[in-house]
Amino acid sequence: MEETDLRLESSLWVGNKRYRAVLTGWHFNWTEVDKKNIDKKTISVPVAEVIGVEEGRVEILPQKSIEDTDKDFTVFYVKRSSSGSSYGLLWRLGRTQFSCLSRVLRDQWTKHLRAALKTHSPLRPNRLLVFINPFGGKEKGRKIYHSLVAPLFELAGISSHVIVTERANQARDHLLKKDLTGFDGVVCVGGDGMFSEILHGLIGRTQQEAGLCENDPAATLQPCPLHIGIVPAGSTDCVCYATVGVIDPVTSALHIIIGDSQPLDVCSVHHASALVRYSVSLLGYGFYGDVLAESEKHRWMGPLRYDYSGTMVYLSNRSYAGIVQYLPADPLLSSPRDRTRCLSGCGVCSRSTERLFSHSSDAGSLYSSHLSQFSSDTEGEWVSVEGRFRCVSLTCMSSSCPKSPLGLSPSAHLADGTGDLILVWDTHPLGFLKFLYRHTSTQDQFDMPFVEVHRVKAVRFSLPPEKEEEAYEEIRGSSGGIDEEAGYIETVSRSGSQVSLAETGTGREMTKEQKTTTPFLCGLCCSKAPAVSVWNCDGEILPTTEILSRIHGQLVRLYARGIEDGAAMHNCGEENDKCDSRYTLHK
Repeated sequence: MEETDLRLESSLWVGNKRYRAVLTGWHFNWTEVDKKNIDKKTISVPVAEVIGVEEGRVEILPQKSIEDTDKDFTVFYVKRSSSGSSYGLLWRLGRTQFSCLSRVLRDQWTKHLRAALKTHSPLRPNRLLVFINPFGGKEKGRKIYHSLVAPLFELAGISSHVIVTERANQARDHLLKKDLTGFDGVVCVGGDGMFSEILHGLIGRTQQEAGLCENDPAATLQPCPLHIGIVPAGSTDCVCYATVGVIDPVTSALHIIIGDSQPLDVCSVHHASALVRYSVSLLGYGFYGDVLAESEKHRWMGPLRYDYSGTMVYLSNRSYAGIVQYLPADPLLSSPRDRTRCLSGCGVCSRSTERLFSHSSDAGSLYSSHLSQFSSDTEGEWVSVEGRFRCVSLTCMSSSCPKSPLGLSPSAHLADGTGDLILVWDTHPLGFLKFLYRHTSTQDQFDMPFVEVHRVKAVRFSLPPEKEEEAYEEIRGSSGGIDEEAGYIETVSRSGSQVSLAETGTGREMTKEQKTTTPFLCGLCCSKAPAVSVWNCDGEILPTTEILSRIHGQLVRLYARGIEDGAAMHNCGEENDKCDSRYTLHK
């Protein structure tokens, strides 16, 4: 239907002021009219951002109240406000109460508005599976959901099945084994740990049903049919911040209600033909791995343990030998140094979708073409570097957070099928401190002689032969030998998650007990630095050093639309039609 197709128009009153209200195909507008019948100001709300329509005078938040009147109706919609930072907009529940001249006219308006919602919001969820982590963050997950999110879901007519988790990996196991028929999406009320559980559960379930093996690095993974919604309620909410721009439960709930859809790249991490873990934000070796390992010793400190551990690791002045091989992405498509931001309606991600889907009729073929290309890549196309590194990092998104508003890689994209590989070579401690400090500012952290950044499709990491043997001996000495008969290994997780893997008997893996006694961080007085670090995979310690990581383009979809920016929305061109879908005030 064209924008000019008129559905309904009449005079309505808001308080003592008269408005000329117009419902067109895509927008609901109301314009204040003075006593001389002259238009003053217009408020325009996209139909897609109308949350609900109720008869009478209704209030939802902070407490529900209903005043049943024959000639009144209330419209709830998305209303944006500044978050106080450079990027990200807060969404609030806008509410306007209209009065009509008759009950018949009131019924006409409610009927037409509800019909318009069904027509122009086909992706809105009707039934959601909700997991609440009652232990994450400040243990406010249940309160956040029941006081802020549930009333909004009820207003929008969304039914939900709520599960309050009682153990680690309960959400993952449920998604892998239980019947999910009838659900449109899965919502996690928690932090990055809970999101990771749901991510692994949904990806694993999808591949099981497709008869695919996740352990094969070149497997054609199928995209997940269910969307994931994130209601932030954890100690770390990096994924929410990097995809929405703010950490706010109401904003996230409204994105879920209107059925926003943001594709997201996922990195799979493999070792010896076995899947170790999936990652969407940070896969880091060296500094970031050491910080996580050290912070596990000081969990009693709460969130302060990360600052403390970061300081201790920095003062330890460590670097690690390694061989990094990477498969470069096409430099003509985008660059990690092009100083662009992946914002709502990102052109790079949109063109990537068009490019990958252009010769396909279904979503699965996107991954067939992408991964078959990986399988046919020759060794000559891989780039190899060797040396000592302060840290090696791979990220599929900017990995921004409140302390680092631009993130590890400010120009990384959410859905372009690539990751950004950041290599920080061994350097003077003050130089490395400068690199770390730049993450908290707008300065270019890559504009330093000891830092490299590459846009890649895959990464391999291995130890030099001499360090490999040294690491093996170090583990033997600290654990009294390695059990060659062990049939599996387990990842060490902050949330207690465990992933069974096939062990090859090379001596490069470490059992849970061995990792407990291995002195990765021996303190400032340590006479001998450890030969190897550990991998930090989205806040979890990986059990192996040598890995192969792959980027799977747009493997999952979130109830989000990317980070909105006021200036970007104001200056957006014709290429981004979504920019018109916002609450506007014209004077």
